[in-house]
Amino acid sequence: MPIATGQVTIAAAPADVYRLVGDPTVMAGFANELYRARWLDGVTEAAVGARFRGDNRNGWHRWWTVCRITDVEPERCFAYEVSTPFKVPIARWQFDLRSAGTGCTVVVRNWLRVPRWFIPIAIAITGQPDRPGTNRTNIASTLRRLKEHLESAVTPGTDGRTPGPAPASRARSR
Repeated sequence: MPIATGQVTIAAAPADVYRLVGDPTVMAGFANELYRARWLDGVTEAAVGARFRGDNRNGWHRWWTVCRITDVEPERCFAYEVSTPFKVPIARWQFDLRSAGTGCTVVVRNWLRVPRWFIPIAIAITGQPDRPGTNRTNIASTLRRLKEHLESAVTPGTDGRTPGPAPASRARSR
């Protein structure tokens, strides 16, 4: 069972939504703890088996993870597994998209995969003892930012609904 879930319906086409959620380097601009993602091994886009590094922060706590993409179904599903740099499994994240009227519903699910023995270490690294509650809160704010961006983005020369690029950076209060 997932430890945290969230969903939002966005007035944007599934292809436009997937262009963002299917690229961790872009989604870092919407997230709370993840502040940077970069492709590993010369990869430049999502594919099953591709890996990326996620740089995370919570207040003064900083850590990084290695993520391996497990599912890539354009306009439908994007998922990846997260582990520590020394290969301890941490989590699975999955973004499911489905058409909803003239828009798209995004459902995010997060499973905790960390071994019990590693939980105290993870708390010390992240500074977060309530991972399910934190992830529920973070999913909600990430989806809110994604929705706001997609529904307000205007690219010159388009119909006004085409999403522009994700925010390059976003001020975070901690």
